[in-house]
Amino acid sequence: MIEHYSFWNTIYMHFDPVAFNIFSISVHWYGIAYVCALVFALFVAHFFIRINPARFPISKQLLDSYFIWAEIGVIIGARIGYVLIYDPDRFWYLAHPLEIFNPFDIDGKFIGIRGMSFHGGVIGFLLVSYVFIKAKRVALLPLLDLVAISVPLAYVFGRVGNFLNHELFGRVVSETDAFGQKVGILVDGVLRYPSQLLEAILEGLVVFVIIIISSRVKLLTNALIGVYGVSYGLMRFVAEYWREPDPQLGLFGSLSMGQILSLIMIILGALVIIYAMQNNLRNNSQNNLQGVRNASSKS
Repeated sequence: MIEHYSFWNTIYMHFDPVAFNIFSISVHWYGIAYVCALVFALFVAHFFIRINPARFPISKQLLDSYFIWAEIGVIIGARIGYVLIYDPDRFWYLAHPLEIFNPFDIDGKFIGIRGMSFHGGVIGFLLVSYVFIKAKRVALLPLLDLVAISVPLAYVFGRVGNFLNHELFGRVVSETDAFGQKVGILVDGVLRYPSQLLEAILEGLVVFVIIIISSRVKLLTNALIGVYGVSYGLMRFVAEYWREPDPQLGLFGSLSMGQILSLIMIILGALVIIYAMQNNLRNNSQNNLQGVRNASSKS
């Protein structure tokens, strides 16, 4: 049966998720992709504060410091989020909290930290961002605007990393879906949609285009993180129709857990947009009124 499939369909049979080994430690392509995502996000952030300092009034020193804080928050939040939301052994982990971040198995073999939740990472990131702005006494929304424009393209690396790591598979391809038969990937003898790559396009490239367009709208100043929340939530909601639901959770009615969390993200993002736009309109009105008063005093 294998001969009926293309090289692409059987790519997992030819591609090892382990890039190389350092002694007994296996370095996965996913880990490399994750590091590339971090470096690229920081590069994009530095690029935008350099070319548009008025839109992103953030110093390089502040950005570098914030990057470290944010990454710690993302990793901690993503891991805890996965344990609480998706892991069937969550209660065991709650009784042994240090094991949540233990990269070794019971035999002492290094396996890395497996299982990360995007939505948990968002919560960790937001909490750390709040602590950061209080410690540094800086405004939160301009920082989040910069994050919103820096993250989407870097996110592509993460989803490609999921694909290379043979994880987060798509749903089974229908025999009547001719396109799915061409792009599907054989996983344990079953053809599945490459949902990881679809997510890379929707949640990475498409969201980035939306953020770039929104950044040119003055009324959306300090609202880009809200735009990101809405656009990512919508793209993730759509992508979930091709992604296999987590087997330990299944579906809630007709929705997956990813779709439910995305709906919450859309609502919260919309609230941020409304708040920022109202604030911008109020500031514009005050500035216009002050301009009229200044003109009257001069005349």
